[in-house]
Amino acid sequence: MSAPSKLQVTPTAIHDVLIIEPKIFGDERGWFTESFNAQDFAAATGLNVEFVQDNHSFSCQWTLRGLHYQLERTQGKLVRVVAGSVFDVAVDIRNDSPTYGKWVGVELSAQNHKQLWIPAGLAHGFLVLSETAEFLYKTTNYYHPQSEVCLVWNDPNISIEWPLPSGVMPNMNAKDLAGLSWNAAPKF
Repeated sequence: MSAPSKLQVTPTAIHDVLIIEPKIFGDERGWFTESFNAQDFAAATGLNVEFVQDNHSFSCQWTLRGLHYQLERTQGKLVRVVAGSVFDVAVDIRNDSPTYGKWVGVELSAQNHKQLWIPAGLAHGFLVLSETAEFLYKTTNYYHPQSEVCLVWNDPNISIEWPLPSGVMPNMNAKDLAGLSWNAAPKF
């Protein structure tokens, strides 16, 4: 008899974008979890990935980062939030994918402990919902700024339903504000 999985894996509308929920062990003192275990991840997802870089960002409420991807040295990402909450989005930009042009969005928070696996070939971004948020992600390849592309956050061809209050514009840097339209952005 095999041991029960330490991870719950839920597919999304983009079949290979996965919601990962690690087992939380809690008592009156607090809680403990293995935020990543390569053997458990491979067993639960069927994926054998090697992560080479960890990134950590801190952002204020209504900050929107993305939608980013790299044309060279493409990156798979395992993302999570350790403080606050975000609305995390992946957009399928793989020409041969049955979900090409589709997006999925998931709330990730320090409270729900959910993680999102985003395979290479998808654009990725997030909107901070809480007063502040700390966002961590592992990547399967190194950052390659020369091939980074930003897909504009509000392209009507994608129609992402960002949970912004009426009349609120997201806080974005110049690079993200100048993101390319769906029609102009290079795809895989």
